[in-house]
Amino acid sequence: MPLRRIALGAAVTALTALAGPAPAHAGTPSDTPTVPPPGRVTVEVAGVNGSGCPQGTAGVAAASDNTAFTVTYSDYLAQTGAGSGGTDFRKNCQLALRIHVPQGFTYAIARADYRGFAHLQRGAYGQERANYYFQGSAQTARSTHQFNGPLTDNWQASDQTDYADLVWAPCGEERNLNVNTELRVYAGTSGSQNLSFMSMDSTDGSVSTVYHFEWKECPAA
Repeated sequence: MPLRRIALGAAVTALTALAGPAPAHAGTPSDTPTVPPPGRVTVEVAGVNGSGCPQGTAGVAAASDNTAFTVTYSDYLAQTGAGSGGTDFRKNCQLALRIHVPQGFTYAIARADYRGFAHLQRGAYGQERANYYFQGSAQTARSTHQFNGPLTDNWQASDQTDYADLVWAPCGEERNLNVNTELRVYAGTSGSQNLSFMSMDSTDGSVSTVYHFEWKECPAA
């Protein structure tokens, strides 16, 4: 699934959900995007692994309009420099998500928006990496976004997939969506005693990773 990096910025901006024009007709899947289906989409954490999301520190929720779902972390921070351990420069999280969708529809992930906070000394830099794929499918390419110090601010990175390159969940099957993220912080020329860090967490739930759905109808049975 080719990913197109479309936004990098220090300040967090408002996120706009994606919506297609008109619904596709039932029967053969159409390449025309559909509006979100009626009914309720639910998202559950089926499995969690990684140093960036210890048990109980990652939560998921579907948007009420079925356009997206969010992942919120409460203990996801990579750091280097004063007081840091040897492995603290890299943190990762692997989530297996069970997504229940209305019958007759399938989905793909059209866009992902990642957000957090960074404190990077001059000469230091941080990286956010991510990919996502369906259970039983080959892993997609991992996108990488880099942020250079000096920086003490919110950060944001977005990946978008062109419609023709979307990977769709198989119709009529329930396969977990695997979501992988990673943060890395390097001292660079800042010196080993100067603390730099990068987080993708939130203590109040205000900072979330947002995954935007694209929808289409499945073939008639």
